[in-house]
Order: sequence, then structure tokens, then C-alpha cells
Amino acid sequence: MPLGKLVDGYREDIIGEVIKLIRIPSIMGEPMPGYPFGEGPTKALEYVLELGKRLGFRVKNLDGYAGYAEIGQGDEVIAILGHLDVVPAGDSWTYPPFGGEVHNGRIYGRGSIDNKGPTVGAMYAMKAVLEAGVPLDKRVRIIFGTDEETAWRGIEYYLEREPMPDFGLVPDANYPVIHAEKGILTISLGSKFDGGSLPFGIDYIEGGDRDNMVPDRCICTIKKERDIDKILTHLNSFKKYSGCDLRADINSDGNTLIITSIGKSAHGSTPELGINAIGQMLAFLCTLGLGNSSMEEFILFLNNKIGLDHTGKLMGIDGSDNVSGDLTLNLGTIKIDKNGAKANINIRYPVTFELDSIMEDIQKAVERKNIDVNIVGHNPPLYVKEDDPLILQLLEIYEEFTGEKAKPITTGGGTYARALDYAVAFGAQFPQTPDLAHQGDEYIDIEELILHTRIYAEAIARLAGENDI
Repeated sequence: MPLGKLVDGYREDIIGEVIKLIRIPSIMGEPMPGYPFGEGPTKALEYVLELGKRLGFRVKNLDGYAGYAEIGQGDEVIAILGHLDVVPAGDSWTYPPFGGEVHNGRIYGRGSIDNKGPTVGAMYAMKAVLEAGVPLDKRVRIIFGTDEETAWRGIEYYLEREPMPDFGLVPDANYPVIHAEKGILTISLGSKFDGGSLPFGIDYIEGGDRDNMVPDRCICTIKKERDIDKILTHLNSFKKYSGCDLRADINSDGNTLIITSIGKSAHGSTPELGINAIGQMLAFLCTLGLGNSSMEEFILFLNNKIGLDHTGKLMGIDGSDNVSGDLTLNLGTIKIDKNGAKANINIRYPVTFELDSIMEDIQKAVERKNIDVNIVGHNPPLYVKEDDPLILQLLEIYEEFTGEKAKPITTGGGTYARALDYAVAFGAQFPQTPDLAHQGDEYIDIEELILHTRIYAEAIARLAGENDI
């Protein structure tokens, strides 16, 4: 039976398995014996490995850090890399983030597009190839990571114990095919205070869930001995002229003013698609006439050098190249109290830029500001030439299934492709679909999920069969 017809026959099973996987809240948690990244990611891993067994694959669990399911024979290995962990749900959901509900032909839930739906689709693509009896002279191994959204320790654990695949595909980005991924740099800006009296009556500021998410909420508390009426007047004026969404409440004991900034979450690689709640809060606080305490100087610095800017221009690190486009910056998390401050910044830089040069410019920006700069994480860029044989073959497959003439593209996102010696991101989001990764009401369109599964079945059959790339 043709691969496409087999995939169509799996339609309800694919939908059902994606829903079940979404209902496992696989957010990173506290490590426990047998659960290196908390219970959720390991439960999700156990679930897909059991699914792999039912589909007829050979499976292996690497101590809860990663796992794989495999078909085919031969010395060469084609890897398909997906991840099962998800970022926190955040706010702004119409449907339950871990409900896996179907509405208007879409499966809603955290992880539906990033990356559970595409991963399940790739598994059923492997099943179609197996059931069709396609002769394979390579092994096709789908590798499941469990902390892609944080530190990539799962895939590192895998590569320390298993051979490097010969080449790989990653269904965790966009179609048609991605040949370049920007470098990803996360830095921490920190400052210590003396822990004495609180300047300006600010008790604490806290916002953001992850460095690689545009924060949709930030809270600042101010002791009521300040002129609350004056602050509320400033707040109303700021809201009117800036269009920012800030709200004020008095806590239950009547002694503290709670200011909440409401933004819009987005993936850290596309900060222009979100509204940064931390940036809004900083801008408002700076209208109040801050003084020269260490806390206030830190707030002023962040506002003046980052604020709501997502280009890096205020920090002096902006720029672009002809391959991968503009540098982007996301102020992802912040925490300030009487003892100190810490803010994490997620930067996606063009593939031709140098890390050392970026860090030199950042150090210049913080010079004489009593701010410590530390690199929290760094993934170098990925770049595969547009005329690479793997790129050309994947483009050909995409064009056959969509009828669209296509060119390889670049991304600010970071995928497991850069963990291998030779791999590219291939799907699963189609050009016409909004980017909802890390946002509220994340979904995967069911028709696109089935088309993605068809495309992967064909790619597996060609790449693992007798006709080498």
C-alpha cells in the first residue's frame, strides 16, 4: 500500500496519541531517582517508548535522560530528533494548556507544535515505512530528548553513550528546510545590594518563566508608606500614553501596592511577536523619578540598555548578516529584592558573528555600573550550504507534496540539529501557519500534522533506502 494511504489510515491514532502526550505536563522539575529532570519529562519518555513498542520498533531508555525507537538494518544511522519537554504554560489560554482538546480542526495544548505533535507524526511515518515493507539499508532512529528547552543534558547524555548518527532530521522548526540557525547566547546580569532599607519603597520585582520565552507577566510590590495616590496617577497616565497593560491592587493586609504588568508570550527567537511584560514594568518605574541607590541604578540600566528593545541596539550589539538576518534580544526573566538583582537575557546572533565580539560590547555597556555579566548558556550557530545534497533532496520532497517552489530558510530558533555533526531542521510548521511555540493557545493543525507525517514517511523511505543522498 502507498505510504500516503497508510498514513491516512493512522489519522485517528495519530490524533489520539498526540492528545495523550500533551496531557503529560512534561515541564522540567526537581530531579529525583529515576527522574533526572523531574517526573513529567520522564513520564513522557516512558510513554513514547511504550508507543514505539506497540508500533513494532526496537526501543531503548537511557536512564530517563533520553531514549530512542528504531527500525531498519545497516551500519549507517539516520536520526530523527524530537523533544518531549515543554516550557511552562504561562497565561492567556482559551483552552486548558494540558488538556489536548480538539477545536476547529486543531489540537490545542502546550507542546502540540513544540514538539510533541511533530514527534508523534515522525513515529507514525516510521510505522508507514515499516508496514509498507520499504527495503532499508540504513537504520532509522528517532531520538527523544527530555530537556531541550533548558540545557540539552539529555541529548548530551545520549551522545556520550551512543555513536554519532551519520546524519539527521529535526521536526522542530519550519518547512521547507532550515540550513542555518543563529547562535544562541544567554547571559545573566547581576548586582548585589547591601540588604538595608528599601529604596523607593520597592519590595521586590519578579517576572518571566524562562529565558527563551517573552515574559507575559511581571510583578512589582511597593510598600504603602510611599505616596500611593501619586504612583496610581503616574500609572494611569503611563497606561494612557504608552498603551501598556499595567494593573494595580492593594494586598489583603492593606500595606502593599501590587503592580502587575501583562504582556504577551512568544518564543525567545521571535521576540517581536510578543509583548515583554518586564520591559513594560521597567519603563513605568522609570517614570516615577528613581534615585541613585544600587537597586534603582540597576532598574535604570536595564530600561535604558534593553527595555522593550528586541534588536540589541540599545546595548550596542545589534547587527545582521546576509545569511541569517538580524540579531534579536529577549529580556526573559528578572528577580530583584533588597539583597540583589538578576536578569537573564536571551540573544540570537547571526551565523557569521563572533561570540567574543558580542561579549566585548556587552562588557562595555555595563562598564562602571557595578553589574556582573556571566554566560549562562551558549550554542554556536549551525550553517549548512544551500546546495548541500541533503538540503536539495529535502526541498525536492517538500515541493512534491506541497506543489510550492521552495528555498531553504534560516531561523533564530535552536534545534537539536546543532547537536549532531550533520543535521538540519525539517518542518514541522508550514509557512502559512502562525508561530505559536511558547505562546498561549499553542496548537497544531490536524491536516498539517497528517501532511507532515506523509512528508516524513517519504523522506525516510528515500534517505534510508537504496538511493543514497
